[in-house]
Amino acid sequence: MQPRNMSMSGVVDLAAVKAAGEAKQKAEQSRAEAARTGQAPAAGRLVVDVDEAGFQQEILQRSTEVPVVIDFWAEWCEPCKQLGPLLERLAGEYAGKFVLAKIDVDKNQALFQQFGVQGIPAVFAVVAGQPIPLFQGAAPEAQIRQVLDQLIQAAEQQFGIVGAPVDPAAQGAEPAEAPVPAGPYDALLEAATQALDSGDLGGAIQAYKNVLSDDPANAEAKLGLAQAELLHRVQDLDPQAVRKEAADSPGDVQAQIRAADLDLVGGHVEDAFGRLVDVVRRTAGDDREAARVRLLELFEVIGADDPRVVSARTALARVLF
Repeated sequence: MQPRNMSMSGVVDLAAVKAAGEAKQKAEQSRAEAARTGQAPAAGRLVVDVDEAGFQQEILQRSTEVPVVIDFWAEWCEPCKQLGPLLERLAGEYAGKFVLAKIDVDKNQALFQQFGVQGIPAVFAVVAGQPIPLFQGAAPEAQIRQVLDQLIQAAEQQFGIVGAPVDPAAQGAEPAEAPVPAGPYDALLEAATQALDSGDLGGAIQAYKNVLSDDPANAEAKLGLAQAELLHRVQDLDPQAVRKEAADSPGDVQAQIRAADLDLVGGHVEDAFGRLVDVVRRTAGDDREAARVRLLELFEVIGADDPRVVSARTALARVLF
């Protein structure tokens, strides 16, 4: 039974969920075809030279999809000549878990000043649009690996940002065999759709989980499961009572989480995200973690590429760092 006075307007509907899955499948097919024809992205795409003109796209926008590590360097800097090649090698070894952006400080003084760099080499990261200082100087490789591992873990656990795997040897290598597609899951996904349409939320959740047990990266099933679980959480809530409780008890984290769920189901996406970002900002410990985790779950419902999600990730980064 659907909750009272609720609609799915503003939330990713099943048609959009299916379209997202099809788009992801086409993208994977395109990458496989590129690999077979020797036209896959070069390993160099894991390492990009960035200037002021490309900063917005190459660093800020990409940081909503993958951690971006910035190497501030100059031609005259001897330690830079040691650190730079090491970072480039690690970018290839980590194979898409982060992207390395190299900024020549002599040619990009504004960026140098914007980050408040005191000396070079200096290494920063940008995650969800937020700069994070990592280290300065030619640090030992073991220390750099530890910093990178911590960065990647934080990006995934705190923001749900995981870089797409890249084969550094794809270009110029022997043509790769086409990956065997998982599935097909049309019957299971159709069963989930029918269960969701009929109000059988438990059945829909199980059907999506059945797909994900075999294919954890299935985009359609991930989005569908997030939506079904959201509806399941709110189906027995009294919207008026929940909103009153949240208004009367701003410090009650669970009340705010329930209200955020209702906001999203009602199509008030920015309100849901803003409510939880504010809870993360005001709280600590288990309360902060509960709000952060629920926010990541709501991101799944809307989809990582939605500009409202991108904006909320940036806001989350501001209050966490």
